[in-house]
Amino acid sequence: MLAAMPPSPAPLPHGTEPPVRDRGDACPGALRLHSAADGRLARVRLPAGDLTVRQATALADAAERLGDGHLSLTSRGNAELRGLPDGCGRQLADLLADAGLLPSVRHERIRNIVASPLAGLDRYTPPDVRLWARGLDALLCASTAATGLSGRFLFVLDDGRGDVAGLGGDVTLIAEPGNAAPGIAESAGESTAGAASGRGALLRVGDDPAVLRIAGEDVPRAALTAAETFLTAAAASGSGAWRVRELPADRALTAREVARALRAAGIAAEYKEAAEYTEYAGYAGYPEYAAEAPAPPYADSGAPGLVDGADGRRALAVLAPLGRLTVTQWRALTGIAASDGAGELRLTPWRGIVLPGLPAATAPSRLRELAAAGLITDPASPWHRLSACIGRPGCAKSLTDVRADVAAALAADTSAPTGGAGLPVHWSGCARRCGHPHGTWVDVVATPDGYRTTVVRPEDPAPSPVARETPRPAPVSRETAQLPSVSWESAAPEPVSRETPPAPGPSHATPGTPQPTTTPRPQ
Repeated sequence: MLAAMPPSPAPLPHGTEPPVRDRGDACPGALRLHSAADGRLARVRLPAGDLTVRQATALADAAERLGDGHLSLTSRGNAELRGLPDGCGRQLADLLADAGLLPSVRHERIRNIVASPLAGLDRYTPPDVRLWARGLDALLCASTAATGLSGRFLFVLDDGRGDVAGLGGDVTLIAEPGNAAPGIAESAGESTAGAASGRGALLRVGDDPAVLRIAGEDVPRAALTAAETFLTAAAASGSGAWRVRELPADRALTAREVARALRAAGIAAEYKEAAEYTEYAGYAGYPEYAAEAPAPPYADSGAPGLVDGADGRRALAVLAPLGRLTVTQWRALTGIAASDGAGELRLTPWRGIVLPGLPAATAPSRLRELAAAGLITDPASPWHRLSACIGRPGCAKSLTDVRADVAAALAADTSAPTGGAGLPVHWSGCARRCGHPHGTWVDVVATPDGYRTTVVRPEDPAPSPVARETPRPAPVSRETAQLPSVSWESAAPEPVSRETPPAPGPSHATPGTPQPTTTPRPQ
């Protein structure tokens, strides 16, 4: 059976010509620091979000000694350090390198690999994609050609549940169920031995609806080859494209072109038109699925709580309120991972953290400890599905202190549930909408007259783009700013420590479609 490949969201508005890039991208890294209003910012790439306890401790030390005492989690499962002083680059680099977080100086910004966070942890998926991610990272760091990738180019590895396949990867692979499809490796005269479970994968490049079936053992090499093929296409186009979807229409990278490159590299690739696998649309948890073998009841990798494992142990999944943690909260996580867990942490694209390998007997009490530390541990928390840009004072372009506004809106909201669809809600301090979700989401954006609230869908044009030369509007006034109305179902609030922002009273993570309101912003 073929797995369905969920559609990737198109980042460009419909009818918009791809940009011509006449310079390299300016994405920050661990060595290339970004200058922000609150100091320097470092973004540390963590392929598949994987961290050992030693590496997590090094990040905490960096945030404490050099930064503002917090760690920020990104929508690609990476970590950011903010408030860094000028001249700290060498000290930061040495600290990260000593922990093994900089395996290659030349490749540190291109190690953008997202993988299903719960692969190998729940009862239904083996750890293939996590192993594929490690293999791909090693190949990336050994490739001279790969240094030409931009810091925005993204690899996505989905374990079959469909949790990350729609995150807009440039090269996306989704694991097939069961054993590797017969005939793939054999057609190249190769054995499938060596794959974690023998599963194959479907490879998709950009928005091309066609896919390539790849043997499991070939996934890391296939992903790298597809990326290197993109670099060749970008050079030939003269567009300077940073991502696959930015290639001109007459030079678009297709699955057929990638298939030719894979076969030239000795990698078997079976080409499939979209119509050949859409009969199974809905596989990986999508409701349209109605084929002979129903999809397993996968754990929700974006929700906080306990995850039951096949080995009798449990994983803890928590979320950071608006993606920010104090060093104290971070050390609480690393302490549990070291004492009760498997000695590792996994950061998720939903700005969460997964701690694998806890004994079933102690996992619930450990989860309560993390709730008391101010982390989100219950899907009923109003902070679940909420995200925000950094806002003021960290960003000079922001019109307001977005995070304070979110907390004020939640604390003031006592409205009855409205039967919302559970969409993610993202608050932005300006029209750039940094860090917004993929897919359909509720857009709460600050304007000079207050917040404007709409629902953004993948098929819609990009919301309120801001031209580079547009002057920044005046800041949102605390006296006139308008807060959107968000409805929550009632539930008991989680305990929080005195050192973290207080959790609001009413709670449920299922916001309705907010409408603008005239509620004044609290003083």
